[in-house]
Amino acid sequence: MTSCVTPKGGRSVWLLPVTCLASFLVVLDAMIVSVALPAVAADLRMSATAAPWVVNAYTLLFAGTLLLGGRCVDVLGRWRVLTAGAALFTVSSLACGLAGSAATLLVCRAVQGVGSAAMLPATLAVLIAAHGEARERARALGTWSAVAALGAAAGPVLGGLLTSLWGWRWIFFIGVPLGALVVLGAVLLAEPAPHTGSRARLDVVGAVLATAGLVGLVFAVLRSPQTGWSDAPVLVTAGAGAVLLVVFVLHESRWAPQPLMPVELFRARLVAAANAVMLLVGLAFVPSLLMLSFVMQYSYGYAPLWAGLGFAPVGVAMTIGARLAGHLVTKIGARLTTAACCAVGATGLLWAAVAVGLRQPYGDAMAIPGFLFGLGTAGAFTPLTVSATGGIAPGRQGAVGGLLNTVRQAGGAVGIAVCGYVSITVAGTDSTTASPALALGYATALGLGAVLLIAATVTALAAMPRARSTCDTR
Repeated sequence: MTSCVTPKGGRSVWLLPVTCLASFLVVLDAMIVSVALPAVAADLRMSATAAPWVVNAYTLLFAGTLLLGGRCVDVLGRWRVLTAGAALFTVSSLACGLAGSAATLLVCRAVQGVGSAAMLPATLAVLIAAHGEARERARALGTWSAVAALGAAAGPVLGGLLTSLWGWRWIFFIGVPLGALVVLGAVLLAEPAPHTGSRARLDVVGAVLATAGLVGLVFAVLRSPQTGWSDAPVLVTAGAGAVLLVVFVLHESRWAPQPLMPVELFRARLVAAANAVMLLVGLAFVPSLLMLSFVMQYSYGYAPLWAGLGFAPVGVAMTIGARLAGHLVTKIGARLTTAACCAVGATGLLWAAVAVGLRQPYGDAMAIPGFLFGLGTAGAFTPLTVSATGGIAPGRQGAVGGLLNTVRQAGGAVGIAVCGYVSITVAGTDSTTASPALALGYATALGLGAVLLIAATVTALAAMPRARSTCDTR
């Protein structure tokens, strides 16, 4: 095991701010581009079908390399990987802002995704190592989740504001000084770990199989709403991705001496149950955020800036929910906290679905139900993270963190495709702005998200352990 010890003395007070800033950047970068896409497409002469790939390129490599990033944390050390990931993210952010062509921007966005895939599991491993006591860990992860939720909510607002004031390039330039702060903090906080005598190795074959398989599947899912599943590239990449992931599982369980993702982790109830619930929440979370954004822009006709500001109730609620969930875990346990949060989120989405379908005003259809949705879904991430990482040995913290976030990101990618298909199918040919059919399409997709969160509630109650404290996951 090669890791870094927790910083000592006064420097430790900066540990939480640095790791939270890193998680904020990762989530912010996934959301900030959405409202700026029209400006990006016009400036770089991108077609309507090519423009979404400014978002998808980041999502694709982020989801595809999270498992690799998590294992690198365990093999190379959490602070070392955090520093490298933040540096890669910072340089690629600058390159995105300076991009003179669509191809250059897409490549740089993909590199940003790789940097984020290194940063996120590294921040999680740093916090777990620094907070060994369950109550302290829950509170730290609650803060970490709250700041990440703030990044998701701030993305559309900040993207609309920067694009309106100074142009779309500033949605990337803003990541340069913030990323540099993470690099500086990681360099100053890190301390070399004592030599353990063991020689951990990175499973290169497993890394290639997992990354290629996930990239293939996510690519197919992201492309399918535009071309349909009968499209040859979609079929080929989906089939190849599925085959590679099957080979990956066989390799990890039978042939790899030091596997990228130890399959025995799934024998631990904490890990298996948390990932099952996280998949359902991931399927509903990001797609529902996008649907709410579309409702404001296309049903209500809001400009990008006002559509971003319309997310304020959701953003406030997400921050409150994630922070509150950390305290609830210490009181009633991860199982009941997860179930309660998912139930609240489902209530908000169901309310929004009915109100949007009836074409109710913003306050009834977006502000109040959006607050409930943000409060519940963002809150669920904290107890799921606490549950999945409880009792994990130091040499496997990165792998578990990478796995949990891979499930979340892959679920979000699949959910975007499914909800997009559902909304388009229900709306049919009458999909003009502010039409009743378009509103019904969005309402149906939001209703599907509510059903997924109800399923997450039931799964949490049925599968997650009843014990209040996190236990060993041997």
